[in-house]
Amino acid sequence: MSRIPHLKAGITKAGDGIAGITWNVLGSRVVPLEISDDSFAWINYFPAGTGIPPHIHLTQDEFIYVLEGRLQCELDGVQTIATAGDLVRLPRNLPHAVFNRADAQVSSLWWVSPPGRMWELFTRIDNVPDPAEVVRLSELHDVHFLPPRAR
Repeated sequence: MSRIPHLKAGITKAGDGIAGITWNVLGSRVVPLEISDDSFAWINYFPAGTGIPPHIHLTQDEFIYVLEGRLQCELDGVQTIATAGDLVRLPRNLPHAVFNRADAQVSSLWWVSPPGRMWELFTRIDNVPDPAEVVRLSELHDVHFLPPRAR
């Protein structure tokens, strides 16, 4: 999307997304629900054993509402668990990571404000199988992955 549309009134039906789009991001299914000048929302379906390593958004606040399952969160180095009905708040510049360490899928509603370059990022990393390439492309779209910590 080269130009972000203004928000339009309406209902996005369960199971639908914007124009039938679904992205595959390293095994997670991402379904965009809404994009406007002010925010971008999507559903993320994390299979067991998947997640997103520590990273930061310099220009966006991010939110995760857990719909089903158990999401392990690392918020500025602190480990915590979010379960169905919990809201995870991720202010810009806060290092964070999320993982599904359970043996069942986790589904969650995500949104960022402002949308920044997230739509373009998902479009670029759709079906990219190499995590290093996903990290490289993310850097170009204002999502910065952190180097692994020494254990």
